[in-house]
Amino acid sequence: MLAADRHAAILAKLGVRRTVRVGELAEALGVSEMTIRRDIDVLDSAGALRKVHGGAASRTALSAIEPGFGVNADQRIEAKESIAATAAALIQPGMTVALTGGTTTYRLVEHISGPLTILTNSVPAAEKLHRAATPGVTVLLTGGERSPSEALVGPIAAATVRSFNVDLCFMGAHGVDAQAGITTPNLAEADTNRAFAEQCGRLIVLADSTKFGTVSLARITGIERVHCIVTDSEPDDPRYARTTSILTPPTGPSPKPQDTP
Repeated sequence: MLAADRHAAILAKLGVRRTVRVGELAEALGVSEMTIRRDIDVLDSAGALRKVHGGAASRTALSAIEPGFGVNADQRIEAKESIAATAAALIQPGMTVALTGGTTTYRLVEHISGPLTILTNSVPAAEKLHRAATPGVTVLLTGGERSPSEALVGPIAAATVRSFNVDLCFMGAHGVDAQAGITTPNLAEADTNRAFAEQCGRLIVLADSTKFGTVSLARITGIERVHCIVTDSEPDDPRYARTTSILTPPTGPSPKPQDTP
């Protein structure tokens, strides 16, 4: 079992129980107690759990568990839709645009029109773009292993991303923190998203207001590397505005589309 898989399993157990012991983790995961102790040291250093005598205790269980695309898709739909519509205004015809995995970036697909080239590791986004068959839109899907967020991740995905240069990258986030930066509970996804951040002209993070102040296991990049955060409500902490621009939807109801006479 890979270290990333062990870390996820340990955090998943802490999502159910407040504490776990080294011995039971070693037996459940089929590794030595020394390996589990090293895993706990890594997770404790990352702030994902608290190391205690003989095991580990929950510290931020909710921020350390990756719920999955299906769970998140039905959460805060109105906020995600307004974020996606606002973010779409940043796209210009002829651009090459990257979309990372996530349920908010997925909603951006509905606002895309050609001519445009889309590079994505989001399986749901790629499938939706394929079904839409929007004229002038070319879709490039990375390879890789499928994560709980329905994103393709790992060395193959990261290598593919690093072979392209894109104008904009729209990135979803599990956590956005002024000090810790953009974070995710999935180590492989963090590495793939880091590649997206490195290869884009401008990094645009799409995150609803519940993501602010959340710190998860793996850091993708610092706030200072983010060109713009698109959110439904501007955070109270002034440190965000000092390091990146904040874009929120216009106040008032969205105008209804007019019927064509």
